[in-house]
Amino acid sequence: MKIDARCPHCMLSRVHYEAKLSTDDEQLIHKTVMAGIDVLNRKYRPDTPAGYLSTAMHRKAYEVLGDVDPYLKLKQISNKVANEVLPIAKKLIYEGEPEEGEIFSRAVLASVIGNYFDFGVMGFDVAPDAFDDTFTELFRHGLDVDDTPQMLDMLDDVVYIVDNCGEILLDTLVFDIIKKMGGNITLVVRGAPILNDVTMDDVREFEIDKMVDRVLTTGSHAIGVCFAEAPKELMDAFENASLIMSKGMANYETLSERNLGPIAYLLRTKCESVAKDMGLEVGYSVAKLVNV
Repeated sequence: MKIDARCPHCMLSRVHYEAKLSTDDEQLIHKTVMAGIDVLNRKYRPDTPAGYLSTAMHRKAYEVLGDVDPYLKLKQISNKVANEVLPIAKKLIYEGEPEEGEIFSRAVLASVIGNYFDFGVMGFDVAPDAFDDTFTELFRHGLDVDDTPQMLDMLDDVVYIVDNCGEILLDTLVFDIIKKMGGNITLVVRGAPILNDVTMDDVREFEIDKMVDRVLTTGSHAIGVCFAEAPKELMDAFENASLIMSKGMANYETLSERNLGPIAYLLRTKCESVAKDMGLEVGYSVAKLVNV
């Protein structure tokens, strides 16, 4: 996905957000924002991939702040809230003794709703004390784009690229049904902390590595997947996958730049730029299969 004219404003807003998470020093916050503006001035062009620019801005912000993980406390909150909503999600998924394909569709829906755990996206901060009600409401609404039936015959060798902390606990509901259906799962996490995204430490904390067949990393702390920094093992996994399942907007922004497939984008359309690029509306729950 190429950058939209609306993107720089949002990116800079998020730089300011993470600076405030990291420090109370107003001068350092100003310095961080100024560094973000400098990156924009040097790298923003209409044909620039959105993930390339956002990665450059956040890496610079972390460098100026001297903080390798400004979102650490918020990631812990996300995990706590998601862990509390898990029983609600499981009850809804298995309500009425659905058949296997319906369980898969419902699990994907639960995972997509979990994509709300995205602190700093303008207008879509999660409200921890109200998330269980929000979850149930969105679950009853269902997927606005539902290609899950077409995915059922593609689950032999899945590469599943996760997004945020919190939501990964809901992703495990998808892992469970894929394994029960006989599929293999290669889980892909970030190579190092960036925003509130999942890293290997988070996977090990909740023993999610035991729920899948193997875990790979993107090789770096980049927004989505930076292919120039991706390990060969990850590229081979993409090449050999029966289905790539990509969670969240950042992964969409970067993976849509490559001709990978088949690939299922699982996300909430939380911004106009991504929604427009996908030909959808803001606020949709999406399980969209492309490049089949």
